[in-house]
Amino acid sequence: MSAGTYTPRPGAAPLPRMIAAQTALETRMLLRNGEQLLLTVIIPTLLLVLFSAVDIVDTGSGASVDFQAPGILALAVMSTAFTGQAIATGFERRYGVLKRLGASPLPRWALMTAKTLSVLVTEVLQIVLLTVIAFALGWSPHGNPLAVLLLLVLGTAAFSGLGLLMAGTLKAEATLAAANLVFLLLLVGGGVIVPLDKFPDAVQSVLGLLPVSALSEGLRDVLQHGASMPWAQAGILAVWAVLGLGAAAKFFRWE
Repeated sequence: MSAGTYTPRPGAAPLPRMIAAQTALETRMLLRNGEQLLLTVIIPTLLLVLFSAVDIVDTGSGASVDFQAPGILALAVMSTAFTGQAIATGFERRYGVLKRLGASPLPRWALMTAKTLSVLVTEVLQIVLLTVIAFALGWSPHGNPLAVLLLLVLGTAAFSGLGLLMAGTLKAEATLAAANLVFLLLLVGGGVIVPLDKFPDAVQSVLGLLPVSALSEGLRDVLQHGASMPWAQAGILAVWAVLGLGAAAKFFRWE
């Protein structure tokens, strides 16, 4: 046995390994949280089944599920990247978890990267589940998969930035209330379930600028109508992503 076989090697692990370990931890914590599962899985699934199987909302010609499925996918992104992340991060900040993690060998930017990767992993699981259910309900999507992927990534970036901005500037209780309120308001008025053309003309243009509206309408343009790339909606999401992430990076408070 050579000398030094059991010599300790103090120091931080390689950065990619630390990010991967933190991502796995964040994902496990999210999936074990009952409230988070309600937001990210149960509510979108119930809404998809209910509004696709029962003719509650007039969605125009074609099968109802063809209209509802893209909107529910947008809702799933919002529930995870915005509502769930804002609430979880807000309470981690309140209890001092972020402060302690910020003092660890894991850089603060790497911690936020791990949180974002955890959101992406959760979204993949959500999208797979909702897609399987939508197919069972008779969904027949078409369009460019790369356009769908780009819209989902831009939507995730936009909602993640807004969620972190809220979690890093408001108290945890205020974040809990505000995030849930925004979720409900955007669910009703963001074109997720009810078409935007059902709203008064005076507010349609304003509602169309919301990130969830842009994501919903963009996904419908591709998956329902076969558009190659809805650049207008992608541009709106890109602007929200830049503004949200930029504001979160500037104003986020760790304590």
